[in-house]
Amino acid sequence: MNIALIGYGKMGHAIEQIAVKRGHNIVLRITSANKHEMDAAHLQLADVAIEFTHPESGKENVLRCLETGLNVVCGTTGWNDSLPVANKAAVENNAAFLHASNFSIGVNIFFEVNKLLARLMNGHAEYKPTIEETHHTQKKDAPSGTAITLAEQIIQNLDNATKWTLNDTGDAGALPIIAHRIENVPGTHKITYSSPIDDIEIIHTAHNRDGFALGAVLAAEYIYKKKGIFTMKDVLGIQ
Repeated sequence: MNIALIGYGKMGHAIEQIAVKRGHNIVLRITSANKHEMDAAHLQLADVAIEFTHPESGKENVLRCLETGLNVVCGTTGWNDSLPVANKAAVENNAAFLHASNFSIGVNIFFEVNKLLARLMNGHAEYKPTIEETHHTQKKDAPSGTAITLAEQIIQNLDNATKWTLNDTGDAGALPIIAHRIENVPGTHKITYSSPIDDIEIIHTAHNRDGFALGAVLAAEYIYKKKGIFTMKDVLGIQ
């Protein structure tokens, strides 16, 4: 499989290492210095594009790839409001699109545990939920896309949570997300249900970027030669 890397920072390098080990070819590496090469002639060299850049450029990059009919895996967060536009572009251009807030296999299993725990906690209003996330200082968006996904899952399954807020605002029904940025932290997410009697916590801690990179390559392998809109649940066979 020929892969175009849109974004060639730390994640791009990690993805490249794993992709090459799995027998794939990197035919295009796009950075801010050579963004002019994101044209049809260059993009058509690839079977799949893997996009990890910044919230400001994610939508533009994805749409440019999809408009050439190139299948896209995107891990850039912070532009979720425009995802329906990308989904529409994938369908209109007979391409495949897979966006995820987190490609780690462990995190995607953690998502399922989070939903189950929220359903179990529903009706126990004495337990107040909080999300705490810690990432490296280079991460541009706060809260993280993963934390927002976790929050949305809780809100869908917990009657006394109606919205999420960055930090604890004291709003009734608000689910606080506490975001920390510390050097050299790949990513930690903790869900706490706290009551006057006890606390219940679930935690996912990433040790490095390899889990995210592997998941992105697995996603690219999954959508290779497919058409349509997919998620990591499809890749991992999670019902």
